[in-house]
Amino acid sequence: MVIKENYTISEAAEIIDKNPETLRRWDNEGKLSASREPMSNYRVYTKKQLEIFPEFQAYIEGRKQSNYVESNREYSVLELFAGAGGLAIGMEKAGLKCAALNEMDKWACQTLRDNRPKWNVLEGDVKNYGFQKYKDKIDVVTGGFPCQAFSYAGKKLGLQDARGTLFYEFARVVQEVNPAICIGENVRGLLNHDKGRTLEGMISILDEIGYNVVTPVQVLKAINYNVPQKRERLILVGVRKDIDLQFEYPKPYRKVYNLEDALKKSELFETDVPKSKGSSYPDHKKKVLDLVPPKGYWRDLPLDIQKEYMQKSFYLGGGKTGMARRIGWDEPCLTLTCSPAQKQTERCHPDETRPFTVREYARIQTFPDDWQFSGSVSQQYKQIGNAVPVNLAKEIGYSIISFLNEYYSSSKKASISKAKESIAS
Repeated sequence: MVIKENYTISEAAEIIDKNPETLRRWDNEGKLSASREPMSNYRVYTKKQLEIFPEFQAYIEGRKQSNYVESNREYSVLELFAGAGGLAIGMEKAGLKCAALNEMDKWACQTLRDNRPKWNVLEGDVKNYGFQKYKDKIDVVTGGFPCQAFSYAGKKLGLQDARGTLFYEFARVVQEVNPAICIGENVRGLLNHDKGRTLEGMISILDEIGYNVVTPVQVLKAINYNVPQKRERLILVGVRKDIDLQFEYPKPYRKVYNLEDALKKSELFETDVPKSKGSSYPDHKKKVLDLVPPKGYWRDLPLDIQKEYMQKSFYLGGGKTGMARRIGWDEPCLTLTCSPAQKQTERCHPDETRPFTVREYARIQTFPDDWQFSGSVSQQYKQIGNAVPVNLAKEIGYSIISFLNEYYSSSKKASISKAKESIAS
């Protein structure tokens, strides 16, 4: 990655983990003054200005080495809420074996079966499945459970209070299977959901069933893990209490890939993106987006069109930088949604006034080109938009393997030591 001398306000915000509006406020207040690019009039910060932030120093230093680690033995995964397989493919690429997957959506299940006929796909509501037969036979349980609020009627934020939520089902399965480690993934918003009480309840429940949560719970930025997309996922890690080992989250990489890396031949993909079906914008939206330049958004429109397009949102606070947004070739894509033509969350192609196609969507999520999605085009978009980016999942997989290698190695040493003590006595 080339270290630049100047960074736009959006680039700086991404690197130092601040809201762009915070930087704009600091600029207006003179706390961190930005200069203006001559041609675009965009606010920019110099490298020297940003060096006061530890996050920028970490970004500059980066990492060249890989998180890759080889499995010392075969490790198995049971995945809940599997979707179209983003997490499962990543785990597979890392070297973990998929023992079974549960998913409720029939089209996502068909996608899993079509691409991996040998995978054991359990279709239907997780509440209707028991997993006792996997007890002590699975190394890790994973799941991207939806974020649902808990009931706090009880005195303790415990398992019974969580009944009726999908996290309860996740915890129930972990308790039934008794893996060495469990991994839950969710949106960044879970950190502050209900003022942090939802996450606090989840940690309490995992503690109740015999798992210590690795703290602080981390939010991983996909762009730091070979994914050309500004997507963030909260990763909740529970380690069984009888295991006295530290789980290490995957270390970020220095290089950040952009949209061109995703859609054209690059280090990420050996060919240009395959052609495929895709959605289109209605005529009234296309006329508006035709006026937006690459890397631009609604504020780049004429004032009268801004007001007409944004309506009441025009007068509200916040940057709303994802609205009427055209992605640039030289930047990572914004987080993909489940509907590419969704009102006011546009992710427009850099050169053509259209949403990204299904295969372009899949590339941005780092799905391999041979991974085919079932159902209608809208169903395919939904599956891809909901997925964990494959490359991010792979890096998490390496961390799991590193942990399990150490666990089984220490367990073997402990067994040998006990055997020697028994012989000696």
